[in-house]
Amino acid sequence: MHEKQFEMWTEKHRPREFSDLAGQEQITKRLAEFARSKSLPHMMFAGPAGCGKTTTALIMARSLFGDAWKHNFLDLNASDERGIDVIRSKVKEFARTKSLGAAPFKLIFLDEADALTTEAQNALRRTMENYTNTARFIISCNYSSKIIEPIQSRCAVFRFRPLEVEHIENRLLKIATKENLKINKNALKAAAEVAEGDMRKAVNILQAAATTKTEISEDDIFEIASRAKPKEIADMLIKAVKGDFKEARENLKKLIIGQGLSGKDLISEIHKQVFDLDVPEKVKITMLEKVGECEFRLSEGCDEIIQLEALLAQFALYQK
Repeated sequence: MHEKQFEMWTEKHRPREFSDLAGQEQITKRLAEFARSKSLPHMMFAGPAGCGKTTTALIMARSLFGDAWKHNFLDLNASDERGIDVIRSKVKEFARTKSLGAAPFKLIFLDEADALTTEAQNALRRTMENYTNTARFIISCNYSSKIIEPIQSRCAVFRFRPLEVEHIENRLLKIATKENLKINKNALKAAAEVAEGDMRKAVNILQAAATTKTEISEDDIFEIASRAKPKEIADMLIKAVKGDFKEARENLKKLIIGQGLSGKDLISEIHKQVFDLDVPEKVKITMLEKVGECEFRLSEGCDEIIQLEALLAQFALYQK
């Protein structure tokens, strides 16, 4: 097997310039200006997984330092190295030396910084103060509330949003073209919706689907993602609402036993499909309440089939 087949597409097709980034237009404009002027504050990138935080930091490093970016950029994953010793050793050692190249400072990227202990965050605060002349910090996190206030106040905060379906579709189409894949519009839309704003997840789904074929269909995407097709869930709910509980129950068993789907995946799709049911708004409100109760019981470890059958039985009670 050729070596290139082992490449991770999330790395192979990672954007290398600000103009290549999907979404986050306002953030991209400001950061590109920082890079052009080679003057930037400490920064915090906050947002969900797969929305471009790490990629943006790497692009910033390349823009500032050019070919010498690897010598001036320290990338640490705080979820692996959480303790105060990391801040005192690796970060301080890197920060205290001058940069190589045009920029007057080095760049330190702390990924998943919300996993740092409070003691490590306090040590980081002091390091940010002491080495301002030689280093700039980019703090990346999923939840900014887990970062202590003194660090937040020292950073310009950029809040990344989940990527829109359109942005994900466009990027997947570009990747598919480069990889000589054929993928139809329905498959692109399915991959983008399953990813739920996470570009990394979408690209991984596409790569997994492309391992055995060069023409990707909607069915391939749902199979790889282990997700039920929205139409199958909608049909099941419609049957329940019309009072055909027996048929709805059979559909449920096909999804769980026949396709091996998990209860949590099903409840997530059920929640989306409830909004499109042809029932009064008050009934939808009651249904959503029951969906919430079912999801809680599933998260507590209750039997999936029993809980989902009970949910369909509740829906059958609201027939017109």
